[in-house]
Amino acid sequence: MAHGRSAKATAWDIGYAAAGILAASFGLKGFLIPNHFFDGGVTGVALLLHEAYEVPVALTIVLLNVPFLLLGGRLINRGFAWRMLACVVMFGLCLWFVPFPAITSDKLLVSIFGGVLMGLGMGMAMRGGTALDGVEVLALYTVSRVSFTISEIILGINIVIFLVAALMLGLPTALYSMLTYYAASKTTDFVVEGVEEYTGITIISGHADRIKEMLVMVLGRGITVYKGERGYLPDSFEVRSPVDIVFTVITRLEVRRMRRLVHAIDPKAFIVSNPVKEAAGGVLKRRQHH
Repeated sequence: MAHGRSAKATAWDIGYAAAGILAASFGLKGFLIPNHFFDGGVTGVALLLHEAYEVPVALTIVLLNVPFLLLGGRLINRGFAWRMLACVVMFGLCLWFVPFPAITSDKLLVSIFGGVLMGLGMGMAMRGGTALDGVEVLALYTVSRVSFTISEIILGINIVIFLVAALMLGLPTALYSMLTYYAASKTTDFVVEGVEEYTGITIISGHADRIKEMLVMVLGRGITVYKGERGYLPDSFEVRSPVDIVFTVITRLEVRRMRRLVHAIDPKAFIVSNPVKEAAGGVLKRRQHH
């Protein structure tokens, strides 16, 4: 039975990666390359080299990702490196051999739909446990050596790419390419995180027992209860009382309903919400995420 589950998971991973390769290839050959547009990361560098020296994009994407394959094997594991190698090589072969048609020359449509397809491809590959672009591996390597986040490092790399694009092909093309990158990054986030992005909710209220019952019995969520104290007001600092601090994790689609139900119990309840990048187990509605 365990072997069956493993085979099924592997099949899903391969399906995600294949869909990602096709989507990204279509975005490049159907939108970006014919209109001399760019994206961020390794793909953006490959497109710059193609424009400057007419080097085939398929070849440069594979070659430029080789150092990041080695780095990924060192930082993550060898399995990830082999999966990424297979994915990048298939990406290059798809770009080389599959004759995707050029869809449009409208700059706005190219920016938006080219970016969406690129983001869809990158996101699907990530859901398959691999990557089509090594820039995130580079960011993971750099983050331990500088005081910036991974997102800030990726943004810095892409700023350099778009500055070079502006110098080579003019500011309008660079600005449209920045729109492409924005569309791609937002689509990637949506594909990886899904519509059910989780939110952590902390509730402090004098009616904690009723709120706990509502969260479990009405919303069907698991809860964690911390023992704390409330009070400590400026005009009565010495006055305090014990309180149950309730924590739960819900999807962002449920946040508004949860706030309404809590405030129906206690209009003065103190509610703090924070985005949760990944959650699993407990009584969460589990998503397929390989």
